[in-house]
Amino acid sequence: MKYIIGILFISVLIALGIGFYLKPDDEATGNLIIGLSLMIGFLVLMPLFIYYRWKNRSVKDYMLTKENIKKMQDYQKEKKI
Repeated sequence: MKYIIGILFISVLIALGIGFYLKPDDEATGNLIIGLSLMIGFLVLMPLFIYYRWKNRSVKDYMLTKENIKKMQDYQKEKKI
């Protein structure tokens, strides 16, 4: 999964570069390539990246519950001492 995300990221960057390179000569084709690469980046690359980074984590660890607030307060008290 990590390699797929890396290859896709490099591909999107190359496509953006090609689109900006072609834009002065053929504006329609340059805009098309830029638009498609941005669409792939946002609709394919970002969800894959987010899934890859969050697949083994618990959302409860990042929510403000009474237990987590108590842990933060205890940590602040320990830090001041």
